[in-house]
Amino acid sequence: MADRQKTIGVLTGGGDVPGLNPALKTLVARASESGYRVVGIRRGWGGLLAYNRDDPDSWDHTVMPLDRHAVRTVDRSGGTFLHTSRTNPGKVAATDVPLFLRGDNFDPGAAESHDFTAHILSNLEHLGIDVLIPIGGDDTLSYAERLNREGVPIVAIPKTMDNDVFGTDYCIGFSTAVTRSVNFIHNLRTSAGSHERIAVVELFGRNSGETSLISAYLAGVDRALISEVPFDVEKLALLLQEDKKSNRSNYAMVTISEGASMVGGQIVEYGQEDAYGHKKLGGIGVVVSEAVKQLTGSHIIYQQLSYLMRSGAPDSLDLMVAYNYANMTMDLITEGMSGRMVAMQGGTYRHIPISTIMQGEKRVDVAELYDAIEYRPKVRHVLGKPMFLY
Repeated sequence: MADRQKTIGVLTGGGDVPGLNPALKTLVARASESGYRVVGIRRGWGGLLAYNRDDPDSWDHTVMPLDRHAVRTVDRSGGTFLHTSRTNPGKVAATDVPLFLRGDNFDPGAAESHDFTAHILSNLEHLGIDVLIPIGGDDTLSYAERLNREGVPIVAIPKTMDNDVFGTDYCIGFSTAVTRSVNFIHNLRTSAGSHERIAVVELFGRNSGETSLISAYLAGVDRALISEVPFDVEKLALLLQEDKKSNRSNYAMVTISEGASMVGGQIVEYGQEDAYGHKKLGGIGVVVSEAVKQLTGSHIIYQQLSYLMRSGAPDSLDLMVAYNYANMTMDLITEGMSGRMVAMQGGTYRHIPISTIMQGEKRVDVAELYDAIEYRPKVRHVLGKPMFLY
């Protein structure tokens, strides 16, 4: 009897970023060349949670076979054609439990969450998946790390526009997010200058202020507020007032991470926690705008870039990394390796144990890259640093 064709499962979780579709296309192409069958899991971990082994009619909603024809044109756009979610199968709220998983004594109003990891493991076995490729940020990959400990062969690909997965210098999506931000910041100068205002630009970045820092650095913004350093809004107002006066066009600009906070204050968040314990962020820019307006008397332009940073097609760097991460992932699989995450360290492509992501937090190196007194980027040394400085 012929050997069973080996099967690769692939999913994308968390926020979408440019570069996911090119990575998926490359994975499928390489897998096809190497004789693997590929199953795409829809909506991230949510697809595996909603997969009902006893209801074949529902399978098309959660999984899909992937071949060259299915991915032929997907690299021409951003986002992920597999769709995504922030589902954590190890911590599912009662209201999010699929109907078929609710037993006779199920309480939809229960406060405690449910762990459906056993269900996920059974589904992976039912689908015949030999190796699973999760593409995601630290939340998505933290559950992949758990599955790896449960015995599931995993080869992970890091992606997040915040670039904050521990163990790698670079995650798919970061370059495009910064490129978008720099372009929008420069475009906003025309209105800020025309109306002689202070522009407050709020960027995505929950725990890591890298997008605010690097975007401000590359766009030559007056001040940058980052998640790692609480700021004094009265001091900020004085600095921006000085920046405005010293500018012949009589305007100033500041970028701010959505996860930034004032001295003695808290981050601005709202809504219910997701499956990874995060509430939605956004709005600190409004708070800062109102405070700066009152303190300086200047009119404000407040612009929240948010999803514009992650929308659309990837730039050339994210294309390069997406293709290379995908090819390296398939190299590892064909060599029989698992429990790894592809990564970039010191400008070099590498692979590391997936457990590495649980060993620390990746944050802005304030001492090397930021002036916490003047609230602006300050790159003290470039020699020996990676392309994006850390």
